[in-house]
Amino acid sequence: MDPRSSPTARSAMRCVRLLLGCTSAAELLGTVLAEGPGWITGEGSALYLLDSAGMLRLSASHGLPDWAHERYSVVDPAGDLPAATALRLRRPHLLSPERTSAEYPNGNAGMGTGMGTGMVAVVALPMIVDERPLGVLALALAHRGTVPRRDLDVLETLADACAHRLGYLLEHARADSRAHEEQENAAGAFAGRGGASNGVRPGPGSADGDPAAATAHPLLSLAVRAAGHGAFERDLVTGETHWDAQALRLVGRSAPEGGGPSAAPALDLVVHPEDLPDVQAALAEVLATGGPYRIRYRVPRRGGGVIRIEETGEVMLDVHRRPVRIAGLIADLDHGRAAGERPPGGRSAADGEAGEAGGASAAGARSALLLALTRALSRAVTVRDVTTAVTDIARPAFGAASIVLDLVDEGRLLPVSHTVYGGARRTELTRLADLSEGVMQRALARSAPLFSEPARRGRGRGSARPGGPPAAASGDEDGSGGPLTPAAWAVLPLIASGRQVGSCLITFATERAFGREDRTLYSAFAGILAQSLERARLYDTHHQRATELQRAMLPRTLPRLPGIASAARYLPSTEGMQIGGDWYDLLRLPDGLVGLVIGDVQGHNAEATAVMGQLRSGLRAYATDGHDPAATLTRTSRLLTELDTELFATCLYLTLDPADGALRAARAGHPAPVRVTADARAVELELPGGPPLGVAPDLPYPLAVEHLPPGETLLAYTDGLVEDREEDYDESVQRMLGGLELWARNAGPVRVEPGPALERLADLLTLNVTERRSRPDDVALLLLHRLSAVH
Repeated sequence: MDPRSSPTARSAMRCVRLLLGCTSAAELLGTVLAEGPGWITGEGSALYLLDSAGMLRLSASHGLPDWAHERYSVVDPAGDLPAATALRLRRPHLLSPERTSAEYPNGNAGMGTGMGTGMVAVVALPMIVDERPLGVLALALAHRGTVPRRDLDVLETLADACAHRLGYLLEHARADSRAHEEQENAAGAFAGRGGASNGVRPGPGSADGDPAAATAHPLLSLAVRAAGHGAFERDLVTGETHWDAQALRLVGRSAPEGGGPSAAPALDLVVHPEDLPDVQAALAEVLATGGPYRIRYRVPRRGGGVIRIEETGEVMLDVHRRPVRIAGLIADLDHGRAAGERPPGGRSAADGEAGEAGGASAAGARSALLLALTRALSRAVTVRDVTTAVTDIARPAFGAASIVLDLVDEGRLLPVSHTVYGGARRTELTRLADLSEGVMQRALARSAPLFSEPARRGRGRGSARPGGPPAAASGDEDGSGGPLTPAAWAVLPLIASGRQVGSCLITFATERAFGREDRTLYSAFAGILAQSLERARLYDTHHQRATELQRAMLPRTLPRLPGIASAARYLPSTEGMQIGGDWYDLLRLPDGLVGLVIGDVQGHNAEATAVMGQLRSGLRAYATDGHDPAATLTRTSRLLTELDTELFATCLYLTLDPADGALRAARAGHPAPVRVTADARAVELELPGGPPLGVAPDLPYPLAVEHLPPGETLLAYTDGLVEDREEDYDESVQRMLGGLELWARNAGPVRVEPGPALERLADLLTLNVTERRSRPDDVALLLLHRLSAVH
C-alpha cells in the first residue's frame, strides 16, 4: 500500500495545510491537536516562543492547570526541562511514560513545562527556521513504547510547519508595526484569542486579556481594512462576541474611540427580521458540522432603507467535534449604496441573488431552521447527546445567552443542561436552574409556554409572570440586574405522547418581543426537543439495563489464588448499544491449578451478551470437571452449535501450575497471549490454534505445552485492545509489545508489589483505548503474574 494514502499521512498533510493558514500560536497548537494524527492526545500540550531575552515563554497550552501556568510560564533554555533540552540540542526530545510518571509526577500538566501527564509518552520538538530558533512545540502521545520513525517524521513535519508559519507571522508583524519590534511582544500577540478553538489556552502574558491588542493586530487589519471588510469573533463556550470598528460601522453601530473591538449587538438587533430565520437556519447547519460558511442578509439602516451584508466565516471544532468558536469577515455587498441602487454600468448586488431576503418567505425560513435543528437532534442518541446538541447548536442559532434543560425524574424537575459544561459556566447554569425552578414547573403544569417581554411592558402587554421569572427568584424584579438575570426569556414545557418529559428555559441577554411567528417557532422546537429527549431516555434505560446484565455476567472481582497475582479490565464499545460479548475468567481448578479464560462473542447487542453468559458458564463447568484446555474448547464449541444462535466466538483457555510453571493452552481463533519475560522482552506465545467456537464443532483443538518461569507475566486480551481503524492491526500489536517491554524495563515494583504493579499496567494498556474518539469494539484483558519463590 502506498504510505501516502494511509489515514495518518492524509491527516498529517491536511494538518500542514491548515497550519500554514493559522494566525496565532494558540491557533497553531489547536490545529495540531484537532487535525493531527489521533495518537497526539492533546492533554498537557504546550507551545513556547523565545522572547527578546532568550527565554522560552509559554504562549499557548491545552490541559494545563493554573498552577502550571504560574510556575512554568517561562523556561530557561539552559535548564534540564524537556523543552529546554530539545531547543538546546535542536532535535526532538522524547520521554517514556514511565519517565513522565517517575520524574514529573504531577498528574495533568505539560510536556514542554517539564511536568508529566503520567502513563503517556511526551515529545518536545524544536521550531527552527533558517537556523534561527523560534520556540518549542511539546505534545503528549498515545505511544506506549518506542515512537516509530515514521511517526517521529510526522511530528517533525508538523513542528517545521508551525515554525515556518510563526516565522512568517513574526516578520510581518515587525515590518507592519514598530510596536511589535521585540519578539517577546510579537509572541504575546500571536498567542491571542485565536486559541479559543480546541480548548487551547493562551499563555500568561498573551494578548488574550486585552481583546483590543489581539483583534487590532496589524496582520488582521491590513487586508481587512484594504477590502473594507469588518472582522468578528465569537466564543461559543462563553457567548462573548467581539467585532472590530469596521464591522460595527458596516451595520450602522458606533465604533469605540480606540478603534479596537467591541461587544457585538445581538443577532436579532442587526439582521432584518425577515432574514433572521434564514440566518439562524444557516448557523444551525454549520454549527452541526463545523467548517466554512457564507450567508447573506439585510441590515436595516437607522435612517431608513437597508444594506446587504455577506458574512464569511468558519465554525471551529474542538477535539471532541463540538463547536467552540466562530471567526470571519463581513462585507457590504452594496459598497455603501442603498439597496436597489445600481453601481455605475452594472447591476445591483441583489440582482439574481438566490437565498437573499424576498427569495423565500419567512415561514419557509423558519421551517428551514426547524429542519436544521431536527436533523441535529435526530443524530443525538443519549440524553447527554441531546443536551449537547441544544447547547452547541440551538443556543447559538437562536442567539440565546443560555438554555436550561430540566427533565422530569420521579415527579420532580432535575436539571441536566449544566452537565455538558465545565468550570464557572457549569456553576452559573446550575444557579440559573435553581432560580428558574418555580417558573419551569409552572409552565409544565399548565402545559403552555411562558414568554417574558420586558420591552413591551410599558405598553400594557407585560410578561407572562405567573410563578415569577428568574429575575424575581433572585430578588431583581425589573429583570435588568445581575449576571444571572435575563433581559428576556421563554419557558417551554416538553411533552411527548401525552407524557411530561421536562421543561426548557431559553434566556436572552437583550430585550426582545416574541411575535406570533416566534412563539410558534419555539413551541414547535419544544415538540421536537421533547420527542428527542423521550427517545434518548428510552435508549439510556435500555443501555443501562443491558450494561447491568453484562456486568452481572462478568466476575465482580478476581479470586485471590496462591502463587499468582492478577488484574483485569473490561471496556464496553462506545457504538451501538455499547454492550457486547467479551468476557474473561480466572478459575480455581483441581490439584492447585489456575485457569485463565478470555473470549469474544461476535456482535455488539443483547444476544451477544446472552450467548457470552451461556458460554462462560459452560466452559467453567467443563474446566472444573478436569478437562484439559483442548478438550474444554471442543466441548464448548459443540455447546455453541446447540444454542439457538448464528453467532460464533473466539476463545483462549490455558492452565498454569504455580508450583512448577507448567502451562497448557488451546486457542480458538483468538489472539495469542503475550509473555513478558524477566529480561524485559514481550513475545507472543506460538500456540497452534483452531477455528472459532461454533464454526467446526467436530474439529479437535491442538494442545500446546509451555513454561512460565517465576517473575514473568502473561497478557491475554481481546482484539478491541489493539484494533484501530486508522492503523494496520499488526502495527498496533507491535506498538503494544513495545509498550510492554518499556513497562518491563522500568517495573521494579512488580517484584515487591506485583498486585499494584499489574493494576498500573492494566491502566497503561487501556489508556490508549480510552483516548480514542470512538471505540467500535469491546475491550477485555487479563494479566497473570507468576510470583517468585519468595512469595
